[in-house]
Amino acid sequence: MSDTPLIPTSIKIVVAGGFGVGKTTLVNTVSEIPPLRTEEVLTEASVGVDDLVDGKETTTVALDFGRITINAQVVLYLFGTPGQNRFWFMWDELAHGALGAIVLVDTRRLDSSFPSIDFFERRGIPFIVAVNEFEGAWPHTMEEVRHALDIAPSVPVIACDARDRESAKRVLVELVHHTMRRLETAPA
Repeated sequence: MSDTPLIPTSIKIVVAGGFGVGKTTLVNTVSEIPPLRTEEVLTEASVGVDDLVDGKETTTVALDFGRITINAQVVLYLFGTPGQNRFWFMWDELAHGALGAIVLVDTRRLDSSFPSIDFFERRGIPFIVAVNEFEGAWPHTMEEVRHALDIAPSVPVIACDARDRESAKRVLVELVHHTMRRLETAPA
């Protein structure tokens, strides 16, 4: 045995989606450290600029950051993207070097998911779709969501509750499995 300390492998995961879909909540729910949040209060100045969501009082203006230590050798770093169009210039930097991404979806506003899906498809970054099941949302099957978003059959679409730690962890596990399957089937 070597006395050389192990340097953990870091894995970067991006949590993306439209404004108000629960990205900050998901990162907060699973992070083992107090997450870094760059939230600001929504004001009257955002009317007509941001698509306001009932009950939402703050918005991410840069990123959310959290960490999960899997074991001594593997650490996940979570980067939540801002959801408003005016902050999309940051997405390339946040996604650089990412193993994959979670596109969080609110079925009440599916159209807000298209830019995130397009972003990851165009860059060839593996992603899954996680349908955040909000109270009061019309229930849809995951196949109905897949069809509405027009995504490939190989892209997992799963239901989640971003407020529930076990549910959020299942989303992360699904993303890692999906990415591993893609790597196994990639041409050499």
